[in-house]
Amino acid sequence: MREDVFSVRLQRFRKIMEEEQLDCFLVSVPENRYYLSGFEAEDLGLTESSGCLLLTATEKYLLTDPRYDEEAKAQAPDFQVLVYTTGLSQLLPDLFSQLHCRRLGVEGHFLTVSRFNDIKEALGKARPSAEIIASEDLVEKLRVVKDALEIEKICKSIRLTEKALHTVWEALGEGRTEKEMAWLIEKTIRQSGGQAVSFPPIVAAGPNGALPHATPTGRKIVNGDAVILDLGSKLDGYCSDMTRTWIAGTANPKLKEIYKIVRNAQLAAQDRIRAGIDSVTVDAAARDLIAQAGYGDRFGHGLGHGVGLAVHEKPGLRKLNPTLLEENMIVTVEPGIYLPGLGGVRLENMVRVTGTGCELLNMQELFYDF
Repeated sequence: MREDVFSVRLQRFRKIMEEEQLDCFLVSVPENRYYLSGFEAEDLGLTESSGCLLLTATEKYLLTDPRYDEEAKAQAPDFQVLVYTTGLSQLLPDLFSQLHCRRLGVEGHFLTVSRFNDIKEALGKARPSAEIIASEDLVEKLRVVKDALEIEKICKSIRLTEKALHTVWEALGEGRTEKEMAWLIEKTIRQSGGQAVSFPPIVAAGPNGALPHATPTGRKIVNGDAVILDLGSKLDGYCSDMTRTWIAGTANPKLKEIYKIVRNAQLAAQDRIRAGIDSVTVDAAARDLIAQAGYGDRFGHGLGHGVGLAVHEKPGLRKLNPTLLEENMIVTVEPGIYLPGLGGVRLENMVRVTGTGCELLNMQELFYDF
């Protein structure tokens, strides 16, 4: 399996390199490193790196530091692992010279200016006439459509997220705090075998629900609150993302109204999804319905996004940058309405794009029928 999956992906990426007229390519995005090699290490911060892949039409190197030497050899056995002790620039000049690199592609959307300049300097030392090409999303072009194994892993991650959601749903009640519920989500995911949460859980009660990316606080849930629960898990490298909105006690009539609008917008968008339709059209199906109800200015984010090795990846379902949807893309559908001073409602499913529509990957539970 390892050889089949990664060798096929690498073969497909080398075709992209050929199309872009790149004879060398340096892969630094952690998810892209894994996608092409199986090397699982994560970068711990913006200025830290667990390593890079250096690829040509025939060669494949994994460059890393001593912390990851054994891990790299075990997880990417078909790559030549080279270890640096004083930084990536220790190895690059000799490699660029040895590989006769003339046009080097790098992931310009990910590198810091400092790291880009270090790579450029190393290339200049080895081959003064060579070019460095700051590319964008070349590996992501492959990642956007999921294979059968990826879909299976994503679905397992979704099941884990649903388990955590059910646990917190049953525990919710007046007097519980946002922080308590957020911790319960994390604890359930970890204790149930998850690698991690795919992002810090959002638990936003009452007025805090008007903040789409609210940070859980010590605020206690009170009667009438709408509580937005946005959570996801990471399992076997793959992420999931799901949102429901819970109501404490008797719902405010305004919250009932916007809940129904958001749910109808979600269903309208899901009905439009299919291979061959553009993402802006899907976004508009939900956005127009919310606008017609008088809340267009209270839905300020995109309708959804891709999920896979990263919890937020392409394609985006947004007002801008149309993407033609393809079969086996996996996206979220998450409209919301946010009313300052009162709260908000957001509902999120994950779906797989098919040739005739979309397959809902989430349980169809924990919705209110107001």
